[in-house]
Amino acid sequence: MRVLLATDAWEPQVNGVVRTLTRVVAELREMSEDVEVITPDQFPTFPMPTYPEIKLAVGAYERVQERFKAFEPEAIHIATEGPIGLAARRICLEWKLPFTTSYHTRFPEYVSARLPVPLAAGYAYMRWFHRPSGRLMVATPTMRDELEAHGFRNISLWAKGLDTELFRPRGAGEPDVFAGFARPIWLNVGRVAVEKNIEAFVGLDLPGTKVVVGDGPQREELQAKFPDVRFVGAKFGAELAAHYACADVFVFPSLTDTFGLVILEAWGAGTPVAAFPAPGPIDIIPGTGAGVLAAARDGGLEEACLAALKIDRAEVRRVALQYSWRACAEEFLRLLQPYPEPEKSRFWRRLRRLGRLRRRAPTANRASAA
Repeated sequence: MRVLLATDAWEPQVNGVVRTLTRVVAELREMSEDVEVITPDQFPTFPMPTYPEIKLAVGAYERVQERFKAFEPEAIHIATEGPIGLAARRICLEWKLPFTTSYHTRFPEYVSARLPVPLAAGYAYMRWFHRPSGRLMVATPTMRDELEAHGFRNISLWAKGLDTELFRPRGAGEPDVFAGFARPIWLNVGRVAVEKNIEAFVGLDLPGTKVVVGDGPQREELQAKFPDVRFVGAKFGAELAAHYACADVFVFPSLTDTFGLVILEAWGAGTPVAAFPAPGPIDIIPGTGAGVLAAARDGGLEEACLAALKIDRAEVRRVALQYSWRACAEEFLRLLQPYPEPEKSRFWRRLRRLGRLRRRAPTANRASAA
């Protein structure tokens, strides 16, 4: 099947959304699906205000339209709500093409944390964007319930995956990336920004060493305020996996993530997780024996960290092996809404015919004018 994915989140951005989309695309191609991806690096861009790592496409509509015509997709998925997503949405509505969307980021909360924009306005935009979608994919039951309470419809669960070969326990003889640091090692991985609630982690009174892997606009402020915390910058690939594997507990203080892919990555390394009872952790941690939730969304994280320190790492790894990117890609494929076979071929034939007529029109007009 020819699958078109339109996304404003793509490499070199480093976040869970990008890791999910790139891995799913790779899996689909291994499954012999024909996938076309429309991404910001294919357009002129400008940095998103307050989040310069994200590049927003300029003048996307015409070029996205040409990509639609050239590829003739059989199924369309719009992954984000930025300029590329808006262009793809407009085209689908104008051409009456069915499409699906996904909700990866709690956009209203992120905007409200940075700018004086009410949550209600953010949710009004998100409802408007996703309303025409045939299916809105979300990662957890809690996120589904929250969105339904905000008036969203046609919601389906789409679980995330994990590369259990990359994210694995530390092997015998492999170096300890935290050698010389006082133990235990309490680790956080992610963008160092206000919406990630990292200050709730670095401010904890815990024995040993707190380590933050990642970069972002709040790093300089937090480094100055918490000089005992080790900020080691962004890590990738095997180096990132080694940081997970050498930590004693992974601490996830975010209250705004829709899932928290980093939790699975920590589990892959056999590292237990302590987190607040927020969307994401509250859906995947309880009952696993691989992590501990704090008593409340605003307290009890220190106790959860100390309890997580006692968890059997072999049990954590066993839980991680239940996840796979292949299963994630197969579920994504099942949730798509392709055109029925006869309709799609007629539509693209008609569109090609209209395109040829438009291209011939200027020549005919010039001839008649002469």
